[in-house]
Amino acid sequence: MRAHAGPPQVGAANNMGPRSGERPSPPYSGRGTGGWSLFAVLWGLTFASALLSASANAAECVARAETQPVPLVELYTSEGCSSCPPADRWLSQLATGKFVPLALHVDYWDYIGWRDRFAQARFGQRQRDMVNRSGGRVVYTPQVMLNGRDFRAWHNSAAFDDAVRKVGARPLQAKLALAVDNKAAGGWAARLTGTVLPRKGRSEAYLALYENGLSSAVEAGENRGAQLHHDYVVREWIGPLPIGADGRIAHQQTFRPRDGMDFSRTGVAAFVQDADNGEVLQAVAVAHCSTKP
Repeated sequence: MRAHAGPPQVGAANNMGPRSGERPSPPYSGRGTGGWSLFAVLWGLTFASALLSASANAAECVARAETQPVPLVELYTSEGCSSCPPADRWLSQLATGKFVPLALHVDYWDYIGWRDRFAQARFGQRQRDMVNRSGGRVVYTPQVMLNGRDFRAWHNSAAFDDAVRKVGARPLQAKLALAVDNKAAGGWAARLTGTVLPRKGRSEAYLALYENGLSSAVEAGENRGAQLHHDYVVREWIGPLPIGADGRIAHQQTFRPRDGMDFSRTGVAAFVQDADNGEVLQAVAVAHCSTKP
């Protein structure tokens, strides 16, 4: 694990040193061949049979999360981090439809020799914001967040399954429906609707386009010589999206081809979170949509 002893406020000075076994990160600056892993494919096939009810017809694919909470699993990772490949493999091998997984590649390790082509500065900023909102102090990679909270026991399958189960048993706080079709030329059109149930505090919604079956031959840095494979890599991030005073959500988004994305390997995810403390209230995803216009 590679860590930055992060401040309670972004950019503030902090003399908190790295913990045992951790390497400080820089100041804030921002399995053979390619293709989907077997487990990623299985996840897509089983997605509709679990908590997320999904349907497809000639017009669109629809996924719903309306009966109980569906957790969001965020992996903050980097191709420039030598500790990250095991976490990348772990995310690819998750074979369940009881949560929505996303991999957000951060750019703050790019300076050590390898520029992660999937990294976006906004993901490092989100990571810092989420740590701050939850009262944490350390930003590190690989970091797994479960419903907006640091979850260090991700490598323990029993602990992870239990944590997911507990989230699903909580009271329902929001209902989401995500419809996707490919009417957009070469891309996807997504429609997010739903309702945040009466609660204290503000809420905000997000959409993410992710891609599976990605790989990179790393030529420099800590992972030099390695062939890295990734799934659920966020390629486009939309939000925060407004939620009406009555709690209703209605947003349409067109995702168009960019940066060599293969839309036959993409999916769309959406989630709602507490705007103040970062707790994720509900998540939903269309793992893949093969409808024809």
